[in-house]
Amino acid sequence: MITRQAIKITTLTSLLALAGCSGTMPKLGVKAGQLEPCPDKPNCVSSQAKDGDHFIDPIRVSVTQAEAKKRLLAVLEETDNAEVVEVADSYIRAAFTSSLMRFVDDVEFYFPAEQSSEVLIHVRSASRLGHSDFGVNRERVKMIREQLKGAAH
Repeated sequence: MITRQAIKITTLTSLLALAGCSGTMPKLGVKAGQLEPCPDKPNCVSSQAKDGDHFIDPIRVSVTQAEAKKRLLAVLEETDNAEVVEVADSYIRAAFTSSLMRFVDDVEFYFPAEQSSEVLIHVRSASRLGHSDFGVNRERVKMIREQLKGAAH
């Protein structure tokens, strides 16, 4: 017979185990103009991916690079589940945390050298844990792209 105490202990143990679902920090950043490749799982998209399953178009906006960074930071700061983690000259990284299970996705933005009339922003969005993300990372990048284009007008 299972006692109430045993149920409480099991529940508490399960909750503590789930609290650790944020995962460990993966290797991130830009090296030689490239974001880290996506792992061999369907929970990552990248504008620098060579395969169709992981590839997503880069973000393009018709403003200066400084203005694009400013607008991107504003979009990220207005997003409830996003935390800007790193800002450098040509790189921004944010962590998105799911509300229910507290899973963390790392989203990176790389701004190559200034272009002429259009700023190119390479992007990588990947889940730290699990196998599938049910398209969340792809949809997130699309949403950010639309918000940036909307902010440009």
